[in-house]
Amino acid sequence: QVQLVESGGGSVQPGGSLRLSCSASPYTGTLSCMCWFRQLPGKEREGVAAIASDGSPNFAESVKGRFTITKDNTKDTVYLQMNNLKPEDTAMYFCAADRKFNGRWCPISPMYDYWGQGTQVTVSS
Repeated sequence: QVQLVESGGGSVQPGGSLRLSCSASPYTGTLSCMCWFRQLPGKEREGVAAIASDGSPNFAESVKGRFTITKDNTKDTVYLQMNNLKPEDTAMYFCAADRKFNGRWCPISPMYDYWGQGTQVTVSS
């Protein structure tokens, strides 16, 4: 069983930046994909960005050019750098991971086996 722990959420003004981190334990080095999702109460979970073990990223259109995703394969840790944040980015952000993908492209649909508990991001003036 893989446990995912997110950190780095908080409150920021529009135009600001935050960096989210997600660490998987125990370390196995076998997670082919790690992904970030976000969700508002009463809304469906939305894929934000995913990264394959070879570093290939996949972004939702709403965050392209503003968010960057990176991964440290030696630690099974994924980072989401969020710049130029907007009020509509406000949500609970969840990390997800899986081993079943090919490691070269990762979906941003909620078909992942392992999930974290989430970290809140609030963008408000």
